[in-house]
Amino acid sequence: MNEGLAARIRQCAEIAGSGDELSRLTAIPRRTLEYYLTGEREPKVSRCVEIAKAVGADVGWLVSGEGEIRPKPAEANTALDEDRFALVPLYDVTVSAGHGLLNGEENKLADLAFTRYWIKKVGLCLSQLAAIRVKGDSMEPTIRGGDTILVDMAHTQIQDGQVFVIRDGETLLVKRLQRKLGGVIRVISDNRLYPEFEATADSLHVVGRAVWKGGLI
Repeated sequence: MNEGLAARIRQCAEIAGSGDELSRLTAIPRRTLEYYLTGEREPKVSRCVEIAKAVGADVGWLVSGEGEIRPKPAEANTALDEDRFALVPLYDVTVSAGHGLLNGEENKLADLAFTRYWIKKVGLCLSQLAAIRVKGDSMEPTIRGGDTILVDMAHTQIQDGQVFVIRDGETLLVKRLQRKLGGVIRVISDNRLYPEFEATADSLHVVGRAVWKGGLI
């Protein structure tokens, strides 16, 4: 028998506390285990697995002698691949309402990762993007309560039929906008239970256009 294997089994017995304890942990008869400890017999692979498992050792190390008795757990790679992904701040839509909306770190909840390829493909500017959570059902089925939307704050020019984030006093609204004659803007909810209303272009503060949404199914 390979003397190195016998020596490693003896190390396992030391970890267990004794040969008797290793026998108990593995359910290998004490006399059989003694043969392995002395090198008189060589255990089958299944027995090596039992021995290694009993003491938390690496079975590859036990069989071959390569590596560590207890290999260090692989460190999770949490670093973002900055060449491929960009981070967009997610703000709390409730506390973000009012002046200073989407401008301060104090209202940031987290960062959302988007591929730089996608941002470039759809023609967005990273520094002008922010994500907010939506509450309520006024834009269902297009946007549901609890969804997260991506807002392009560089796009504030109203285009008919597109969805925008607007500010009405201290309240944020996510609505579909449509121009009418005389500088009047129709503010439309996709949920027809909510009546539309009109505002003037001068009185309507457009934060940005909603360009993406995400949420639970």
